[in-house]
Amino acid sequence: MVYFVMPPSAPSAIETWMETLKPIWPIPVLVIVLAALWRMFRGTWKELDEESQRERQALHDLGKTDMRPFVALVLCAVILTMQEYFGDRRYYELHVKPILEQLDAIEPTFWKLAKYEELYTFGWWTGTRIFGYVLVPFPLWKLIFREDSLLDMGLRTKGFFKHFWIYGLFLLVVLPAMYVVSKQPDFGAYYPFYKHSSRSWCDFLLWESMYFVQFFALEMYFRGFWVAALKKSFGSGAIFAMAVPYCMIHYGKPYLEAMGAIIAGIALGSLSIRTKSIYQGFLVHVTVAGLMDWLALSHRGQLPHVFWAPG
Repeated sequence: MVYFVMPPSAPSAIETWMETLKPIWPIPVLVIVLAALWRMFRGTWKELDEESQRERQALHDLGKTDMRPFVALVLCAVILTMQEYFGDRRYYELHVKPILEQLDAIEPTFWKLAKYEELYTFGWWTGTRIFGYVLVPFPLWKLIFREDSLLDMGLRTKGFFKHFWIYGLFLLVVLPAMYVVSKQPDFGAYYPFYKHSSRSWCDFLLWESMYFVQFFALEMYFRGFWVAALKKSFGSGAIFAMAVPYCMIHYGKPYLEAMGAIIAGIALGSLSIRTKSIYQGFLVHVTVAGLMDWLALSHRGQLPHVFWAPG
């Protein structure tokens, strides 16, 4: 018996063009959402620009130069560069893991390196983010600019519930977009970062705890430190300047998510200025991040079934 195998059909001209034009699909949506953000936050941006103009004029009258942009931007460049080279898996494998292996050889029942090796990797990643985003810039800034209050870097809680409705509004916009992104083929393979999240609820919760703490440090840095440090000199430009590196730290993630980071950076930065706190933005971030991990596992049918991992 002879079997004939049909060769795969070549993609049609329409399919070829659709795939070729895929990189620009998000652009119209980006334009529409940015226009909506302008309508929503234009008053906030105007107030910020007016405040910046008064600050610059006052310094000009005194014959002084604001050193904040110089210190903040150089510091931010150094921090992000160090995280890129020393806060990743490669550095962990070469320099941190050998130390853990020595400790594990002494007390294997305590460290359990074989079982939680990947979680240790993300522990290093989380720790370097907390160190770079919080423990370096905030104390150093207070040391250099003693008249500045660190609470003014988005850390005040007053008015939190007054602006809580904005959190719900953001979710109303973000969740449908997140559902669309979750249907992309590269989404399920990418999330969660910790691939043993499906092994047990303990693994899942430990990972999400690290993930959420990292997000709080990230919000403190980008929406708190960065915007507050630059707003006196840049005005609303501080928000847009922050959105550039914030988008860039998403490189390597799914394309639509990296594009969405442009919107998120501007929206959450504007929100932190309006509310004078990073907490609503943090809640948006962790809600979306936790649901993305949940959806990725759910789509693959890999949600955990036990609390403790066997073995």
